[in-house]
Amino acid sequence: MAYFDAASSEPLHPAAREALVSALDAAAADPARLYGEARRSRLLLERARAEAAELIGARPDEVSFTTSGTQAVHLGVLGTLLGRRRAGRRMVAGAVEHSSVLQAGAAHEGDGGELEIVGVDIAGRVDPAGFAAAVAREGTALACLQTANHEVGTLQPVAEAAEACRAAGVPLLVDAAQTLGRLPVPPGWSVLTGSAHKWGGPAGVGVLAVRKGTRWRSPLPEDERERRRVPGFENVPAVVAAVAALRARAAEAEAENARLSALVDRIRASVPRLVPDVEVVGDPVARAPHIVTFSCLYVAGEVILTELDRAGFSVSSGSSCTASTLRPSHVLEAMGVLTHGNVRVSLPRGASEADVDRFLAVLPEIVRRVRAAVGVESP
Repeated sequence: MAYFDAASSEPLHPAAREALVSALDAAAADPARLYGEARRSRLLLERARAEAAELIGARPDEVSFTTSGTQAVHLGVLGTLLGRRRAGRRMVAGAVEHSSVLQAGAAHEGDGGELEIVGVDIAGRVDPAGFAAAVAREGTALACLQTANHEVGTLQPVAEAAEACRAAGVPLLVDAAQTLGRLPVPPGWSVLTGSAHKWGGPAGVGVLAVRKGTRWRSPLPEDERERRRVPGFENVPAVVAAVAALRARAAEAEAENARLSALVDRIRASVPRLVPDVEVVGDPVARAPHIVTFSCLYVAGEVILTELDRAGFSVSSGSSCTASTLRPSHVLEAMGVLTHGNVRVSLPRGASEADVDRFLAVLPEIVRRVRAAVGVESP
């Protein structure tokens, strides 16, 4: 099998595997206790925190580890809204944000708050002027913007959004799930979130960073763990492995990004040439290095995925986190592009040119066969 679904979950990095195995014994004790094994666990946890802080451009005391990227987003959004309740009850978010951001916004609306959605262009890029205007409206407590879209790879104008937020005195939450370890962290954020399994760490670890001076209050019952931001026992071995993977990915990012981006360019150029009636979506240049998405007319994406799976390729369709619902992707709908027949290829670290060649070789016949089954003949 060729695994082409890194945007959903990147395979475990060798550095993470090595660190995890070592830490399973060295960091088994409760880091909140005072005996020797516990102090060793605490030392490994705080060392990992300091390394993560350095890699994302934060202070160690601004960084907390959560149980997932989704929990990091929920705590970041709802905690900042709660901490800034006196400033207002408005939240601003881009139309193509990850479902965790939009679901937190829906919860805020259900509690009497307001959520304003800012539209995107056909490439999936948030309108900077529209975002700035929304942020400047009275009563805005929080703005949210991802670094890169998880479905089509388009980079968002985080620097421009950060400037607009700074001018309006509004904190900006940046969801960096698709770019941590791959691209530099953009400046100007007040709250930053990420998910370890997106960069090659183990599942079950997220990162929540809250800048000093940003008003934040936990929306959950108070717990003494993780600076009272995240409840529950810390999974120290997984945290150590997650940070080891982040450090390794950041070190190899320049070379690996160039290699994967060239393979993505090849897919973007080849698919419309090889398969008729196909729309490749997302920005062709200002994009994450590993993601390419295209939509095929006349057929359901799920059927193509099944056939690709039989041919030895693991890819996804529609929203990476809601594909099981078979609802049209909110990202593709917001962009105004085809929402059916959608295939997302996201290349992991080490993806080979030979596998891409094989993918491009089998795709045309698969699409032709699927279309023929519903009575559509391809030229």
